[in-house]
Amino acid sequence: MSNTLLVVFIIYLIVINIAGFAVMGIDKKRAVKGQWRIPEKTFFIISLLGGGLGSWVGMYVFRHKTKHWYFVVFIPLIFIVETAAVIFLFAKGIL
Repeated sequence: MSNTLLVVFIIYLIVINIAGFAVMGIDKKRAVKGQWRIPEKTFFIISLLGGGLGSWVGMYVFRHKTKHWYFVVFIPLIFIVETAAVIFLFAKGIL
């Protein structure tokens, strides 16, 4: 992978993780105020698109979704699988 593509990939991961973190905070604020909520599938979509770390950190910073077993199990699991995939791809020279 060229340096330019690597930089774009890293910027993408930073942005999607900031989005995952922010969506947790926004939804928590809406929950407290009794406003319209962000659908749960949105959190998982963001995580599957590479924002697992930001979503996971956001869960605990905002203390949001931590009582739902499927968030507690699957958000970290998505992050771990994605991290393993990136490490594998780097080791094979694909990334």
